[in-house]
Amino acid sequence: MLSVQLNEPKQFSQMQQPMPKRQQGEVLVKVLACGVCGSDLHAMAGKQPFFNFPRRLGHELCVEVLSADEQSSFNPDERCVVEPYFFCRQCTACRAGKTNCCTRLQVLGIHFDGGHCQFMTLPEQYLHKAAQLSVEQAALVEPLAIGLHAVNRGNIQAGEKVIVIGLGTIGLAAALFAKAAGANLLLVDVSEKRVAFAEQQMRLGQAIVAKDQLAKQVAEIFPQGADKVIDATGNAQSMNAAFELLGFSATLVYVGLHSGDVRLDIGKFIQKDITLAASRAALSSEFKQVIQAITDGQIDPLAMITKKLDFYQIDQSLPKLLEDPELIKALIEY
Repeated sequence: MLSVQLNEPKQFSQMQQPMPKRQQGEVLVKVLACGVCGSDLHAMAGKQPFFNFPRRLGHELCVEVLSADEQSSFNPDERCVVEPYFFCRQCTACRAGKTNCCTRLQVLGIHFDGGHCQFMTLPEQYLHKAAQLSVEQAALVEPLAIGLHAVNRGNIQAGEKVIVIGLGTIGLAAALFAKAAGANLLLVDVSEKRVAFAEQQMRLGQAIVAKDQLAKQVAEIFPQGADKVIDATGNAQSMNAAFELLGFSATLVYVGLHSGDVRLDIGKFIQKDITLAASRAALSSEFKQVIQAITDGQIDPLAMITKKLDFYQIDQSLPKLLEDPELIKALIEY
């Protein structure tokens, strides 16, 4: 089978590998499509923490079952979504149901080889049936689950004033579910093109381009501040400024990854009785929620896909994505 490996930043190679052999409890699958994640872009740029070369990327996967154990609930030709977060089930977090916080969490395509190959074997527990979804929809489920988790962490309710900052894939995913929850939504980004995309292509509602005085811009729309803010930028300046957008007893959710420090005015933080929440990855139940939300028509994510790539050419096409600052979501077709 054909496999594509990232050997060093921006340098891929194609290779032929033997078909994987399925073990007990595993499912042999054919890869149908794979989304390109921000973590893939960071890896290609040489800026991905906890990442070792060489590595086969790819974790936003739609697959088709080829074979499974006789007693398995999965049958040949079934379309599935892959949950790429492999957890231990034994640590305190796992036993508490917070598998996204597993102390030994391993992510497909980051900690071990992912789906940039034609066929692979996966433990049955990490597959979610998605026959009702198109291949493109199924390949979007993983990033959508991350956005849903952020909305769940913020406990967003109908009628609440909600700001989503950062309109990349995860910010848009969070906005889709915040809108579905009935929030009074305001979207923010520094890019005019992303703001226009969110309003016109995604039809998510009011969006503004962040200026130097973002708090003043927001105050014209939400004079008492926001009830909930989701920051999906991973940018320290934005994460610091997000505190200024909150009303009293509001909640701030950080879903963008940032490796440095974030500072806050502790006086205002306490005075306003703010709740600060982190959002990491997603839970198995949220993958099922996303699949159901797409099936029921609660969300329509397909407009997020702005570029399609041919799997057989990704050794050449993937590095070029680093030169596209307006990229929303690229999808690899097999």
